[in-house]
Amino acid sequence: MRQIALATLVLAVTTPTFAAEFYIVQDSTTRKCTITESRPTVTTQKVVGPDGTVYTTREEAMTGMKQTKVCVED
Repeated sequence: MRQIALATLVLAVTTPTFAAEFYIVQDSTTRKCTITESRPTVTTQKVVGPDGTVYTTREEAMTGMKQTKVCVED
């Protein structure tokens, strides 16, 4: 019984309590897009993509950025 309790405790401590979030953010002055892990807090940046989509992996966000028409290519 102690082993099960210990294993449960270890899992609870090592498992993240929230999922990662990724956003496609466009700078309004350069029109270039980047992927960030937090919503922009400055007025010169905005979340772009279908309805301000929040992605769960960076790979999904990269695919979404390639499909977003407002982003300028380098």
